[in-house]
Amino acid sequence: MSKSSSSPPGNKRIKTRLAHMGRDPGQNYGFINTPIYRGSTILYPTVEAYDTKSQPYTYGRRGTPTIRALEDSISELEGGELTVLTPSGLNAIACALLALVEAGDHILVTDSAYQPTRRICNRLLKRIGVETEFYDPLIGAGIGDLIRDNTRLIYVESPGSQTFEIQDIPAICEAARARGIFVVADNTWATPLYCNPLALGADLVLHAGTKYFGGHADVNLGTVTANAKTADALKGVHGDIGVCPSPEDVFLSLRGLRTLAIRLEQHHQAAIEMAHWLQDRDEVIRVLHPALESDPGYALWERDFRGASGLFSVILKPVERSALAAMLDDLELFGMGASWGSFESLVIPFNPSSYRSATAWRNDGQALRFHIGLEDVEDLKEDLDKGLERLRGAS
Repeated sequence: MSKSSSSPPGNKRIKTRLAHMGRDPGQNYGFINTPIYRGSTILYPTVEAYDTKSQPYTYGRRGTPTIRALEDSISELEGGELTVLTPSGLNAIACALLALVEAGDHILVTDSAYQPTRRICNRLLKRIGVETEFYDPLIGAGIGDLIRDNTRLIYVESPGSQTFEIQDIPAICEAARARGIFVVADNTWATPLYCNPLALGADLVLHAGTKYFGGHADVNLGTVTANAKTADALKGVHGDIGVCPSPEDVFLSLRGLRTLAIRLEQHHQAAIEMAHWLQDRDEVIRVLHPALESDPGYALWERDFRGASGLFSVILKPVERSALAAMLDDLELFGMGASWGSFESLVIPFNPSSYRSATAWRNDGQALRFHIGLEDVEDLKEDLDKGLERLRGAS
């Protein structure tokens, strides 16, 4: 192997590329991993260099070798022109939207979006004169009927947050292209390994790198990747608002990429097994998982995705809150907490009725969102079996 190793050619398989991308030992005294570069001031050797800003790095906030290594890696994985990093997934959403909208614009946002996305639209964008209209995530090509003369972009998230509707992204993108408007896609659930929205027609794709890129519940990070048409706008806004991720979080996310394919395979297989197991439980009305053949979105998922992650939801039969607490409070292996994508399994109760406006949530039963981690599936089944027994006993 060469002493100087950069990203291997794109014809290498994904596990090989993940092991090598974003690092160059020959440029780092032989150290395998790109070091953590911390700092604000970057020195210029001459007046000419300062005037022209011609050197690769000009100021710490605008990039370091650590940041560039991760940006380039995500761009390669997503097939994009440019990637920028942000301190969180929510900040990535804000950065992507602000890059493309201006006062007087109208935007279309899926009703199944991550709830804080709605707050950005209903608070931040509203204050600067941008109108948001939420739409049925199952609308597909019918999105064209909602496009106005001042519609600027369509925001998709597939599958939907918590409720897991699969959107027909190619059909939505085709309708958008016909009217000259942009499509922004949240691809956190699938990661670039299992879906590439830019290839399906989107213009910007974003991730909460906090989830699977980090993979160990100790990172806050967001990424936004642009195609050639939107790269300049994204780079401009990112620089203008001074977005700057933590160097440690960038380093940990680079390290997380090395095992991303292996971890996702395990999450996928374990979650599918757990979803089938829960489907057969008497306490469960329905499992919301697009990779199940019984799911309404399965055909679209099979067409556009190469795999599934560890996140899905179930609808329990109606139960009292006290019975739900009896089930969840004493689980040993399922923690209750925000975020997901790490090695540990999680569960949270939710009810999206209050944050859906274009569609109604018509389920009387209690909804639970599960993230299946890297534990042994049989241990997870045993833990949930005891929890469901407590549920029955308290009902």
